[in-house]
Amino acid sequence: MIELAAVFAVAGAASNAVGTAFQRKAASTSSHGGLRLLADLVRRPFWVIGMAGVICAALFQSLALVNGPLALVQPLFILELPFALLVAAPLMHRRLPPWGWWGVGGCVAGLAVLLVAAAPHGGTAHAPLARWIPALCLCVGLMAAAVLPAGRGRPPARRAALLAAASATGNALTAALLKSASGTFADDGFAAFLRSWQTYGFALAGVASVLLLENALQAGPLAAAQPALTIGDAVVSLSLGITLFDERIRTGWWLVPEACGALLIVGGVLVLSRAVQRITVLPVPAEEQHSTA
Repeated sequence: MIELAAVFAVAGAASNAVGTAFQRKAASTSSHGGLRLLADLVRRPFWVIGMAGVICAALFQSLALVNGPLALVQPLFILELPFALLVAAPLMHRRLPPWGWWGVGGCVAGLAVLLVAAAPHGGTAHAPLARWIPALCLCVGLMAAAVLPAGRGRPPARRAALLAAASATGNALTAALLKSASGTFADDGFAAFLRSWQTYGFALAGVASVLLLENALQAGPLAAAQPALTIGDAVVSLSLGITLFDERIRTGWWLVPEACGALLIVGGVLVLSRAVQRITVLPVPAEEQHSTA
């Protein structure tokens, strides 16, 4: 079952990467804003492909969480970053810089070392309300603590990192609620799924996370937002898996390779964040350069 969860998680990361890259490509070729932007995008094949990727990612994530621990599934979504880079480069007619491959290697190798050493296992699909209440309060509190000092007037990089950290916490909470709701669906059917408070909780948390992410990407450089988003999601998800669902990882001397894997991931994410920003930032058209000269 754990192997199946890993397969679904990797498929979800790849699907989400495809969705993000194709949506970015569609949006980059539109000159509209607001509701007109949405009306324009729905007629574009690239945007439709992107939405299909996002929907498939949500389905794969649900299947992964039903079959395996949160502490395994969410860290595997770190692979979304190298996947997104590999998809976005040809879409944007850019080349992946040579040093970007070091970032890809760091993420993949670090994740492999971390997960093999930690070997997440055990756990259940449900948690008692007595555990959910402090977990919800802590996650919402962390999100508020990150958002409050990220007001306008702060340095852009700091605002982007703080808002991305809040979004990462929301993503992890969304995954935990989705795991519980998916477990209810698998055990008791669709009617019980609709009666579960976690179903509406993950929808609300998911919307909040998306809004925070959009603000983070607007507030400052992607190189500041992406590390907080990617690493924060994995760390909070690991904590929620252990405290809510009784998931376990190996400790003792295994902490040494786990720390080495985590450091490789951090280094890879930092490198890839710079590469993604370089690839997805479009050049200013010549006529605009002349008009602003």
